[in-house]
Amino acid sequence: MARGTRGGTGVKAARRPEVRLPQLERYDKEGLEPDGDYDGLEFAAVDLTGEDGAGARFMDCALRGCALDGTRLHHARVLDSVLSDVRGVGTDLAESTLRDVELTDPRLGGVQLHGAVLERVLIRGGKIDYLNLRGARLRDVVFTGCVLVEPDFARARLERVEFTDCAIRGADFTGATLTDVDLRGASPLDISHGLETMAGAVVNTPQLLDLAPQLAAGLGLRVQD
Repeated sequence: MARGTRGGTGVKAARRPEVRLPQLERYDKEGLEPDGDYDGLEFAAVDLTGEDGAGARFMDCALRGCALDGTRLHHARVLDSVLSDVRGVGTDLAESTLRDVELTDPRLGGVQLHGAVLERVLIRGGKIDYLNLRGARLRDVVFTGCVLVEPDFARARLERVEFTDCAIRGADFTGATLTDVDLRGASPLDISHGLETMAGAVVNTPQLLDLAPQLAAGLGLRVQD
């Protein structure tokens, strides 16, 4: 698939996932197993609170309306799958891999995705508080119509990442590496840390004016009338 550019700025557009699920079998077991192999399954309103699925693989799966409070999915692989209306606090997806995944209308808090790899991921709608993506690698990721409260992108690598119709509050980009990151669709765009590492991102003029006081402070400039 050829990649285009957005808005005539030369910023490369993210490639979105194309998830085509086969006919799914309903998951009727209890809980998860570490290093489990889940293929072609539908998890419908399954309570996975506190379950341990570390190292598990989810392939061609759908998780709909599931509770993920404290669910351990460390080093899991989620491939060619959809997650919709999932909710939970403290879900552990650290060092996991998400590839060709659609996440729709989540209600999540304190999700641990540090050190994770996200490739061709679409996050649409919902609200995620305190998203931890420290040291993660994001390529071809789209955030659209969602609210991100204090997301942590410190030391992450973002390539072809788009934010459209999003609210971003208190984002931390300290030490991050950005390539073709389009922030023009974020309103508000509130960056608490890491403005000095924002090379490689695209913002619009109103956003630049809003960020000007922080940019000036970072440069040691004093603005006086």
